[in-house]
Amino acid sequence: MKEINKILVANRGEIAMRVLKSAKAMGIKTVAIYSEADRNALHTRYADESVCVGPPPSSESYLQADKIIEVCKELGVDGIHPGYGFLSENADFARKVTEAGITFIGPSPESIEVMGDKLAAKATVTKFNIPLVPGSDGAITDIAEAKKLAGEIGFPIMIKASAGGGGKGMRIVRSEAEFEEQMDRAVSEAVSSFGNGEVFIEKYIGSPKHIEIQVLADTHGNTVYLFERECSVQRRHQKVVEEAPSPVVDEAMRKAMGECAVDVAKSCNYVGAGTVEFIVDEDLNFYFLEMNTRLQVEHPVTELITGVDLVKEQINVAKGEKLAFTQDDLTITGHSVELRLYAEDPEDNFTPDIGVLEEFEAPNADFVRLDTGFVKGMEIPIYYDPMLAKVITYGKDRAEAIQNMLWTIENFKLKGVKTTLPFGKFVLTHPSFLSGKFDTHFVANYWSPEILENEHKENAEVAALFTEHLLEQPRWNNFDREKNESNWTARKA
Repeated sequence: MKEINKILVANRGEIAMRVLKSAKAMGIKTVAIYSEADRNALHTRYADESVCVGPPPSSESYLQADKIIEVCKELGVDGIHPGYGFLSENADFARKVTEAGITFIGPSPESIEVMGDKLAAKATVTKFNIPLVPGSDGAITDIAEAKKLAGEIGFPIMIKASAGGGGKGMRIVRSEAEFEEQMDRAVSEAVSSFGNGEVFIEKYIGSPKHIEIQVLADTHGNTVYLFERECSVQRRHQKVVEEAPSPVVDEAMRKAMGECAVDVAKSCNYVGAGTVEFIVDEDLNFYFLEMNTRLQVEHPVTELITGVDLVKEQINVAKGEKLAFTQDDLTITGHSVELRLYAEDPEDNFTPDIGVLEEFEAPNADFVRLDTGFVKGMEIPIYYDPMLAKVITYGKDRAEAIQNMLWTIENFKLKGVKTTLPFGKFVLTHPSFLSGKFDTHFVANYWSPEILENEHKENAEVAALFTEHLLEQPRWNNFDREKNESNWTARKA
């Protein structure tokens, strides 16, 4: 059993705060790192110790692997938690951490390497008979052969970067005539984004859902799945609204996907918390997409329906402990919805916004969870991801979780920057979302900036009419002089 008495969180913002809180609850001392732009950030004040690792650009601070390891040595750190993003899926970093005698709270470098390359991942999972989208077995090297294969698969097809992610290095090809042009673009983007021009082709699924399975594995051969998350509402191939469980997955499908996810984890000797992502077609056939070898942004919805603290489990596994539960011990209780609160302007194609948070307060209710690295008065830095927080709600069922989120959005005090709060309201009241019959094209199919513009106009008209109505009424009509309080009642938590 390894001793982990002090953890350094190699990250910033809400995920740094999330890890720090669980570590402190376990009685573990904590160290935060920060860039000059984050000198006054919440995570730097919350940790027991904080160290500046460089200038604002992440390449000069949060991605400085050697410097971070040196800080660990100087402060007697036993373990490093990478969070998500930055160095979390960097196999070289994980290897350096281990070689320095520090525990990397995550999978092995080998698992990260295998699952970080989509082609290698596909080759690895084939021995477990995991369902895969029809496509090339390896990287495309011969254009003529690739065209022939595309014809056999049937257009449209998707060209994907082997080392890709976040929608980069991906091109849809709808006919043979545009194949070479789209191929060149995909390769060029793959080289510029990942330094690796390898691409492969797959059958393009026109109306896909994006559903993922949370897995946990210890060093004693135990692997479990903690059910699914529905992550199909995306913009620029990045998730905006997530929920657990999925409204379209029944018990049989859940079990089949879960067992596949466990097999994917076993195929690469995975240890720790990871997520196996699947693409699901119109007939609810599911296919392995990729594995994320880290904690996911959307992990809170899984925590709320299972009662499992995933960060705590990551730390315990890293210490060498056995999982404290088996698959049979895990059950789904209730429903949870998460809205990623980005400092973005939905009316301007989700362009990132900057400014000072003049107001920033979530309503106080037992069904609301706010994961954030910001408080009122803080400035939004331009150097990093524009996510301010994750707003998560819980309910006894999907309808209640959604209603609780709508109430939370309505009562969230936020001023100073444009955010995705109004977009979240749009999603959660849309018939397609409410029915569960939506896919990854939700934003493209239903969203337009004019929706919010019209809502603003309607709200202004209603406000004007209401004001006119009040001016025509006796001054004290809506006031109880005896109780000295308004007759209007607010919804209670």
